[in-house]
Amino acid sequence: MTKNPFQAVIDALLEPSKPFPKKYLSLFSDIDSASLKLVLDVWPRISLTRKRTLLEELDALLDEATIVSFDDFARALLTDPDAPVRAGAMRLLAECDDVKLLPVYEKIITSDPEPDARAEAARVLNLFVDLGEMDEIPESVLHRAEEALLAAMHDDDAEVRRRALESLGYSSREEVPALIEAAVQREDPDWQASALIAMGRSNEERWSEPIVRMMLSEYRNVRLEAVKAAGELSLPAARLPLLRMLDEEEDSTILSAIIWSLSQVGGEDVRTYLENLLVQTEDDDELDFIEDALANLSFTEDMEHFDFLAIDPDMDLIELLDEDEEEKPAPKKAAKGGKKKK
Repeated sequence: MTKNPFQAVIDALLEPSKPFPKKYLSLFSDIDSASLKLVLDVWPRISLTRKRTLLEELDALLDEATIVSFDDFARALLTDPDAPVRAGAMRLLAECDDVKLLPVYEKIITSDPEPDARAEAARVLNLFVDLGEMDEIPESVLHRAEEALLAAMHDDDAEVRRRALESLGYSSREEVPALIEAAVQREDPDWQASALIAMGRSNEERWSEPIVRMMLSEYRNVRLEAVKAAGELSLPAARLPLLRMLDEEEDSTILSAIIWSLSQVGGEDVRTYLENLLVQTEDDDELDFIEDALANLSFTEDMEHFDFLAIDPDMDLIELLDEDEEEKPAPKKAAKGGKKKK
């Protein structure tokens, strides 16, 4: 009998004394049924540490490479006895829009004994709310996702409630603004950060004042999420504070968020600041990131200039597009989320 080439992966999984070879990680992408069966057959014999580490490494690879998909492997682990494995499987499915997953997430939110798993289920439901608000999935699915999240707002565990609030940020349900307002009024920086995430997803400029104010918070996670929210909403009022923060902020992660948010906000002096940063930077990764931000800024500027209300209704769309002979590059990175239904 011919040996399945995936057997080498199985052997490595069962060898806890040696690091799992990185070259095998991509083999879990779009895994075939025979290989998946091999993994699941030996899964109970694999050490818990190896299982958890494997899922963490697959998640890291998913962030780095857009051409991989671990959906089939992750689906098989949603009922694993270990809560961190269940949560890790859901993280791998964070971009999977298969509505058949909704009942699974609903069940985890309502009955999983472990709060980490319930929190992760609440987090990944943000995708279904976002898609529902853009009319890309049936309204009934959107409603079920929202109801599950609203119910999760009464969970005993604070992290579950916070993740539910973040996911509800995409929702246009009338209950949501009050939930966000209540969270941002708390003195707990974790709740404030979650409120800011929800604000950034809301497509509502009504949150401009608290977002700009909280960009100056003493708490790192609050500053970071406020900066991100300002970019997600392209808040004009955030431009000058962001430019000041660019000179004053010392945290590298927040600095990167400031640069990207400025590329989303646009406006006077933003291009000059980013181009100056490009000249001053010697690190290759930072150079690539700033170049991406400048490309995104070009996209933002194009959108600002492309005023649909000013289009001559008698002009053919092809003629209109042909007027712009010099196209600027589209961004490599884009903010998630779309325009909400009114």
